[in-house]
Amino acid sequence: MRCKIIYLLAIIGFLAIGCSETDDGNHVDPITLNEKINGEWGLMNLKMVDEYAKSNKLEPSEQDISTLFNYPDFRIKLNVDDKMQPTSYEVTGEVPPLFALNGYWKLSSDFQQPTGEPVKIYLYSDAEKTQKTDELKLTSVPGSNEEMEIQLVRTSEGTPFVSYTFRLNAIN
Repeated sequence: MRCKIIYLLAIIGFLAIGCSETDDGNHVDPITLNEKINGEWGLMNLKMVDEYAKSNKLEPSEQDISTLFNYPDFRIKLNVDDKMQPTSYEVTGEVPPLFALNGYWKLSSDFQQPTGEPVKIYLYSDAEKTQKTDELKLTSVPGSNEEMEIQLVRTSEGTPFVSYTFRLNAIN
C-alpha cells in the first residue's frame, strides 16, 4: 500500500514538472487594417445622403445611386507592399469620379480605434504621400463576411452637405 502511494506521488510530481514549461508558440505580429482591406473590392451598394436634409429632418435625405451612372461596374483595388504597408490604389469601371481614380493611400491608424471613431483612408496623388487629394472614412471593417464600408463626405466651410457610402465586397 505504501509503495502505491509513493508511486502515485512520483507520477503526479513528474506530471507537475512536465507541465510547468509554458509554450505559447511563435510570436506573430497582429493583423492590421492594411491587411484586412488589401485587395480588390466590388460595389454592393452606393448611397448618397443629403446631409443638410438629414440634419434638418427633410425627406428624402437618402438615395440609392448604385444602379445609376454605371456604378455596378465600380471596383477599387487597394495595394500593399510585402510588409503590408499601403502603396497604390486604383478605381476601375466607367463611373463618374467621386474621388481621384488612382493614386496612393495610407490609413490614419493601422488598427481600429477604441473610441469607435472610424479610421480614415487618406488618398494621395504622389508616392511620397505629400499631396493629399481626398479622405475616406472606413466605417465598417471587413471580417469573416469579407465586406467593408467606406464613406466620402463633402463639406463646405467645415459643414457636411453630401456624403457617399460605398458598401463593398471582396473580389477573389
